Amino acid sequence: MGSGLIIFDCDGVLVDSEPISVAVLVEVLAEAGCDLPLDQAYGKFLGRSMATIGKLLKDEFGLSITSEHLSEIRRRLYERFRGELRPIPGLADVVHMMDRPVCVASSSQPERIRLSLEVTGLLQLFEPHIFSATMVEKGKPEPDLFLYAAQKMGVDPRHCTVIEDSAAGIRAAKAANMRVIAFTGGSHAGPADLDGTARALSPDAIIGDMRNLPEVLGKIG
Repeated sequence: MGSGLIIFDCDGVLVDSEPISVAVLVEVLAEAGCDLPLDQAYGKFLGRSMATIGKLLKDEFGLSITSEHLSEIRRRLYERFRGELRPIPGLADVVHMMDRPVCVASSSQPERIRLSLEVTGLLQLFEPHIFSATMVEKGKPEPDLFLYAAQKMGVDPRHCTVIEDSAAGIRAAKAANMRVIAFTGGSHAGPADLDGTARALSPDAIIGDMRNLPEVLGKIG
C-alpha cells in the first residue's frame, strides 16, 4: 500500500453517525424556530464544526445558537449514539491491514469523537492519534486541521491521504496538498448526494465500500 499517513474523518467515514447527527440538529433548530429540510441541512452542515454551523445559521437565518442549544444537541446526540451508533462495515478489518500510520481528524469535539469510537469498538485502533477542529483556528474547509494532524504525526502533507465524505472535508484535504479519497458508503449517501458532490470536487478516488480502500490506496500511492 505504500508509505505515508492515512487521515480518517470520523463522522460518516469511521462511524455511520450522520443521519443521527443531522436529525438531532434539524430537530433542535425546528424547536428554535428554524425549519430546515433534511437535504438542505446535509448540504449546509455536513463535515462542518458546530462553530462553523453556528456562524452559518447566524449569517443566513439570523439564528443565534446559544449554549443551551448546544447542550441540548449534545445531550440528545450522545444518548442516541449510545443506543444506535454503528461502525462503517469493514472499517476495523481495513485499519488492521494498514502498513502505514493512521489517525483521526474530525470537525467534532474530542469528547464526541471518543464516544463515537468507543461505542463502536474502534477507539483502540486510533488512540491517542485523534485530532479535533477545536485544536486549530479554522475548521474545514480550511486545511488547518489536516495540516495540524500531519505535523503532530510527523509526516509531510504530500505523503498524506485523507478519507472524507463531505465537500468541506474534500476541499480541506486538497487545500492541504494531500491526496483525498471520497467515501460514499455511509447510510446518508442518498439524502446527502455524496456521490454527486464528490465527483464535482474531483478527489483522487471515490469508494462506496470501505473494504475497497486497501486496493485503491495501492493504486494512488
